[in-house]
Amino acid sequence: MTVDDRSRITTGVDGLDEVLHGGLIPQRSYMVTGRPGTGKTILGLHYLTAGLAADESCLYINLEESTADIRANAAALGFDLSGVEFLDLSPTADAFTENDQYYVFAPDEVESPGVVDRIGEEVRRVDPDRVFVDPLTQLRNLAPDDYQFRKQVNGFVQLVRAQDATVVFTSQATETSPDEDLQFVSDGTVELRHGERGRSLAVRKFRGSDFDSGSHSLRITGDGMVVYPVLTPSSHGREFTTDKIPSGVPEIDELLHGGLERGTVTILSGPTGVGKTTLGVQFMKEAAGRGERSIVYQFEESEKTLLERSQNVNIPVKEMVDRGTLAVETVEPLEKSPPEFASMVREEVERQDAKIVMIDGIDGYRLSLQGNEGDLERELNALGRYLKNMGVAVILVDTAESVTGEFQPTNSGVSYLADNIVFLRYLEMNGELRKAIGILKKRMSDFERTMREFEITQHGIKVGEPLSALRGILSGTPTFVDSPNPPAGEDTRR
Repeated sequence: MTVDDRSRITTGVDGLDEVLHGGLIPQRSYMVTGRPGTGKTILGLHYLTAGLAADESCLYINLEESTADIRANAAALGFDLSGVEFLDLSPTADAFTENDQYYVFAPDEVESPGVVDRIGEEVRRVDPDRVFVDPLTQLRNLAPDDYQFRKQVNGFVQLVRAQDATVVFTSQATETSPDEDLQFVSDGTVELRHGERGRSLAVRKFRGSDFDSGSHSLRITGDGMVVYPVLTPSSHGREFTTDKIPSGVPEIDELLHGGLERGTVTILSGPTGVGKTTLGVQFMKEAAGRGERSIVYQFEESEKTLLERSQNVNIPVKEMVDRGTLAVETVEPLEKSPPEFASMVREEVERQDAKIVMIDGIDGYRLSLQGNEGDLERELNALGRYLKNMGVAVILVDTAESVTGEFQPTNSGVSYLADNIVFLRYLEMNGELRKAIGILKKRMSDFERTMREFEITQHGIKVGEPLSALRGILSGTPTFVDSPNPPAGEDTRR
């Protein structure tokens, strides 16, 4: 049996409530575990200040850092703890003996009534809605053995529940002192990590509710913590019509039998410099004329380069950006994880109502985002399925290695993602390098199976008639059917 989302309380961390399918279940206990520096205390600050914002009473039991240090560190991140009650049980300077041996509490503090009784008294006095204990594992130093420690923790949890409070506590597990015993006491466990591929968060247990499993990206900024959940396409979708999006170039629309359908993924494939990005932006230019918004994510070029190049071929990208019908985002190398990038895309689709999303290009996506090859491909697959569910036309720019010669439909091995594959390639004709466009695959409708010459001019994209008189176009060195060597001066563009 799961708990209704309306009875949840927020963690205060952007993205974490989504992972927990609505937030924490009130009047239960939750453990936040992780090595030093992973952000456990910051999560607690979010939790407490979210309680203050909801007019709840909050108690911070600090067993390691002093109250003054906590307030100063919190203020540096923009957290105002002025409404939080503190029970400061942190060690003082005289906690060091002559032998430099560290004790958390003096012997008389451990004795009855002792620290556990002090905690009980403060909980009853404050009658808090939210309690944060940081770190609860310090109580292990007070107990003569693990059995007594677990007994004290159980007693504390029962006391807090009797006061109808929700408790979040941190754990500092080590190889010699693991925290598996605390996992059994808690109703939920959140693990924070900080590794070579960045920060992450995983929910290991959450009683009474489902949650999003997996390793979710986490970022700590000057404003605190943000979680970027792993994208689950099946959890998203909306009603849409699969009408076609034309390019505005009649010959291209003839090839596509009207255009690209909404809710499909299109791969634009071809070698460097053949015009893939320009072709993708051409669809966005036509969409802008209908008042629809599009976005380009640049992984391999700067926004300045795209603006200048597009302006030179009669695609007014700058004006589109100024009107809000186009957004251009340059993704810097290794700054974002795939879930963080997916969160950016979701923001554009769900809040800005973007109708076309172009990722330029697939190789840059793989090189620029944090993660291993398998994770990146899974995340790109999930992102494509999410966008399809949302009725967005997706354009993926894929660079083929060969300029001419043996034909390669795609180079990145993601052709299985595509509903449509549009390829551009170079041709050597009469000693001149030209370009051609063709359609290799289109799931939602029929398409023209001929190829046409493709040219980018100062007036825009120009596409010729079908190259029906040529053979061997895909080889890169086509020949004419009737005469492999046409007379000099004959127009080979027919």
